[in-house]
Amino acid sequence: MTTKIQRARDRGFADHGWLKAAHSFSFANWYDPEKMHFGAIRVLNDDIIAGGKGFGTHPHDNMEIITIPLSGAIAHKDSTGTDGVIRTGDVQIMSAGTGIKHSETNASETDQLNLFQVWILPKLKNIKPRYEQKSFSENDRLDKWQIVVSPDEEDESVWINQDAVFALATLSEGKDIDYTIKFKGNGIYVMVIDGEIKILEDVLQKRDAMEVAGAEKITLQAATTSKVLVIEVPMYA
Repeated sequence: MTTKIQRARDRGFADHGWLKAAHSFSFANWYDPEKMHFGAIRVLNDDIIAGGKGFGTHPHDNMEIITIPLSGAIAHKDSTGTDGVIRTGDVQIMSAGTGIKHSETNASETDQLNLFQVWILPKLKNIKPRYEQKSFSENDRLDKWQIVVSPDEEDESVWINQDAVFALATLSEGKDIDYTIKFKGNGIYVMVIDGEIKILEDVLQKRDAMEVAGAEKITLQAATTSKVLVIEVPMYA
């Protein structure tokens, strides 16, 4: 097993006024050759968007794009005909496939919006573009994993065109929890949304992350009440 810690302070940062973004992996004008991807994870952006502001219509192709609002709501439109709002508690995915255009705007004119957007390299290229969105209760992730993204329909999550899994948990202080990979050979990316957790002998705090490769299972211990996102992905070179 190998591990690598990404401290929150070491992410790339961009301040565009209306948008304050933290990049876990090289993105736009921020480039770090040591932070290009982790397996199939190509992008993990932690965006804060001012009221009434957002991203105009722009294209994507052959990428699985997952959006998780942490606070606030997003108004979304895309070329599949989708026109709606993604609220805190929802998880949205777009399979860009052969090509999709979309826009994302803070649904509030006054309150700021905070979200994670994650790009995952697809399993199959050039599929028909698709959109899916689902609401999840935070009560269903208390001291246990709530799978929100998976290719397995039995997980009752949003479907992804990849052997990848996203799981959320809210852990009580002192709680130990194991995460076991679903797909043999996958790596595990742990992001502390809030709080403080311990993995092996390493302590991770708010927005710290850890890359874990070569492990079938890891154990997380919450030092305080904590919110955690785990992303399991194929380990592409």
